[in-house]
Amino acid sequence: MNQAFIFDVFGTLVDWRTGVATQLKRAFEMRSLSLDPLAFSDHWRALYGPAMDRVRSGSRGYVRLEELHRENLDETLQVFGIGDAFDHQAREDLSSAWERLPPWPDVCAGMARLQPLGFLAPCSNASIAMSVRMARYADFRWDAICGAELARDYKPSPSVYLAAAKALALPPERVVMVAAHNGDLAAASQAGLRTAFFPRANEHGPGQKTNLVADGDWDFVAADLSDLARKIEERS
Repeated sequence: MNQAFIFDVFGTLVDWRTGVATQLKRAFEMRSLSLDPLAFSDHWRALYGPAMDRVRSGSRGYVRLEELHRENLDETLQVFGIGDAFDHQAREDLSSAWERLPPWPDVCAGMARLQPLGFLAPCSNASIAMSVRMARYADFRWDAICGAELARDYKPSPSVYLAAAKALALPPERVVMVAAHNGDLAAASQAGLRTAFFPRANEHGPGQKTNLVADGDWDFVAADLSDLARKIEERS
């Protein structure tokens, strides 16, 4: 293979908001808690960026994403006033919800169409272990696992994209970063990778206002992953 397609995962390939909220709903019902699982998911997710910023800025050494999720869960439980309802093991179980997320409907078919055209690998902020577990759950057929842990940093740091290209023994210009987030693609492009965008208009729920359209000069712009695969096939 002389090219590769590397993927953002949370939001681009999997519906994290619905997936996490579904698991939270069961946990809340078991404890007779009347809380909105989507609101809880959104708050938990909102802590994700600031937690990674501390690593990116150098104020904290690299830790795996599952550790950040676990710390952010503790904070969110306190904010919602339900910390006493979840012991250590229950918190561990809840935190692993991020490894059991449903793929968007077009994903598996689109990846199957791309498979003959190049290596496929995640380039996610998830750790290698998280990426493997997500792949098992969602039936992703990766050729390799790349991402933040290889670089010991978090996207959009250039080192994460370049570490993926290096791991696959390819120059950056032979690697296509696939994401539903314009900021991710801007950083990948600056690192010398090619880029592919399609929107996930419901990633953050019905009120989403960002990443609804491509806002950069990306190499490929498509409606979804299946459409992207078709467009790449036509150029091959």
